[in-house]
Amino acid sequence: MDFLTHAKKRYSTRKYDNKPVEKEKLNRILEAARIAPSAVNKQPWILVVIDEPVMLEKIHGTYHREWFNDAPLVIVACTDHDEGWKRSDGKDHCDIDIAIAVDHMTLQAADESLGTCWVCNFDPVKVNDVLKLPENIEPVVLLPIGYPLDEANPDRHDSKRKKISEIVRWNKF
Repeated sequence: MDFLTHAKKRYSTRKYDNKPVEKEKLNRILEAARIAPSAVNKQPWILVVIDEPVMLEKIHGTYHREWFNDAPLVIVACTDHDEGWKRSDGKDHCDIDIAIAVDHMTLQAADESLGTCWVCNFDPVKVNDVLKLPENIEPVVLLPIGYPLDEANPDRHDSKRKKISEIVRWNKF
């Protein structure tokens, strides 16, 4: 499958089967994050895999959508602000680096016939409390992973995405 076809296969899954994710598949998803590029190759991420029922219940309580409770596995993608590269003007690239790593994981999950959904509208204070994160570690994305029970419209990119002419400029703004 060519890359664009593969990328279009990925969508935000909001209905999961409770079937566990196989360790081999999870390991390939985590490896996809490990090999992701980052600014100055700092790799300032920590991925906390949540798959135990007690911990899942606690993490599910940090986001207010019912569908989130069905995910059999959640990866809490965190950044380490002590490790991240800062540009000369102080711009911290941790958010960019974790976004690349999470995107790699979502694409690998799609390749494994698993669904994912970026969740950023969670309660970070609750996540910090549940995971007992040190001050320099920030939870950025909750990534539920599981076998999807929903489907995406394969033509959604034609109607739900801006046209190339709306997002690309050539040689000037």
